[in-house]
Amino acid sequence: MSVADVALSPIHRGLGFSSDRFGNQPKPYSVESILIFLSVSGSRIPMIILESDSIANVKLRIQTRNGFVVRRQKLVFSGRELARNSSLLKEYGVTGGSVLHLVLKLSDLLIVTVRTTCGEVFEFHVDRHRDVGYLKKRISKEGKGFPHVDDQQIFCNGEKLDDHRVIDDICKDGNSVIHLLVKRSLKLKVPALTSGQPVAREDVLIGRDFFLEPVIVDPEVKLPKAIRDMINRTIDGLNKGNPPIRSSEGTGGTYLMPDSSGLHYVSVFKPVDEEPMAVNNPQQLPVSSDGQGLKRGTRVGEGALREVAAYILDHPKGGPRTLSNEFVGFAGVPPTVMVRSLHRGYNYPRGFEISMRNAKIGSLQIFMKNNGSCEDIGPGAFPVEQVHKICAFDIRLANADRHAGNILIGKDEEGQAVLIPIDHGYCLPENFEDCTFDWLYWPQAKEPFSADTLNYIDSLDSEQDIALLRLHGWDVPKSVSRTLHISTMLLKKGAERNLTPYQIGSIMCRETVNKGSAIEEIVCEAQKWLLPGMSEAAFMEAVSKVMDGRLDELTK
Repeated sequence: MSVADVALSPIHRGLGFSSDRFGNQPKPYSVESILIFLSVSGSRIPMIILESDSIANVKLRIQTRNGFVVRRQKLVFSGRELARNSSLLKEYGVTGGSVLHLVLKLSDLLIVTVRTTCGEVFEFHVDRHRDVGYLKKRISKEGKGFPHVDDQQIFCNGEKLDDHRVIDDICKDGNSVIHLLVKRSLKLKVPALTSGQPVAREDVLIGRDFFLEPVIVDPEVKLPKAIRDMINRTIDGLNKGNPPIRSSEGTGGTYLMPDSSGLHYVSVFKPVDEEPMAVNNPQQLPVSSDGQGLKRGTRVGEGALREVAAYILDHPKGGPRTLSNEFVGFAGVPPTVMVRSLHRGYNYPRGFEISMRNAKIGSLQIFMKNNGSCEDIGPGAFPVEQVHKICAFDIRLANADRHAGNILIGKDEEGQAVLIPIDHGYCLPENFEDCTFDWLYWPQAKEPFSADTLNYIDSLDSEQDIALLRLHGWDVPKSVSRTLHISTMLLKKGAERNLTPYQIGSIMCRETVNKGSAIEEIVCEAQKWLLPGMSEAAFMEAVSKVMDGRLDELTK
């Protein structure tokens, strides 16, 4: 994925002329036109749009003219993603002279990450219609110290690739990035780890240049076995010299952590200082001027907290996670934990130094094997029950970033499709302004909840959830706890009235950028009932009464 700056400037009457590449007579543009420059891989591509264009229209024009598929585009303006395709550019405040950022998942060009067993890494772009033999030539030519073509053995996800294998065939899941391991005969000298008696924090780094440990808030809270195993296997991979591989997807720094063999990924690490609009963001997004995240109601640097919170609150059936049901929650959020880690493979714009001062804090999540994401195929094939679990989860946590690309498709032991929700850095926002659910338009969303799902929803308790988050170290702000209380209340009340996920989700999502959602209107109306000095409990009672009235109208 690459980041492209999009500079917009007004076209003034009498000055807006353009000639084509053949030098034909220039033509004046409309006074309402805006000239956009798409900067992609160092190239500046001019494009004319209208101020009144919708986000969808702009993306479609980018696809038509430049070949960047609509579903692989992400536009960001003034620290906010232009996520509602039906809204107009001007509704987001885009005017002449504004600057947008275009984040692309390239369609025909793939980003190839090459890594040797000796820890050397480099990236390059390649046409997906080339074969593995061509890849070997590029690796030999561009990778300093990499083996000759005849000495290369290339692996992808543990599979040795034949020279005649077409690259596009390797990427059946639709990914725009492939990660290759190149084997050669050189041996890696691994520094010895310290062992024995506890040592000072800086001494932990003696003899090695990496570090990873869980952030333990309360020693009484035991880490689930799945998380302990993930951490140990991740450390084994680092100890064997297998470096983190930075994914080119997403708007923040995301690192795939290999196992000891280097052939498989164990976990995914997301440092807080590399989140979108954070100081060390590797995608070159502008640093937030007010601490606001890409989604309204979230804060830069809190994405990792929310990733962990999503796992903690994804209770298995029967209540909060215990040692007997510790792995899979109701919605299937992969096990996630907060860790502290140091490695030269992370993004250090001011240079890497082997010191605990450079250790990064972030979320570490188990890497889930998958067959791509829901954006790769139509939603009609997804099991209704699987979709409903994610629907209930997103409504409850007021997810501000649920799209088809962050729902992976896996298989259970019987070969049945399983949906795996990931990327929860924008859940539990401080307000409902940016709630977005792609599944709202899937046919399964208009089906009623099953008895099993209704029973699960009935068991939810937002007060216990907040207490659980605090037990794990998050001092939940009042605005966030209020969001969780209200969204859980809406889910439970809607389920009691046999409303579908579509009906409940529509209450939470805005139709346009500037028109508040029904849940925002409910909160606003409840605030009018309050008198100075009234308690939070009184406010929630007011919200409950207003919500009952709205839902009763909906069910008449």
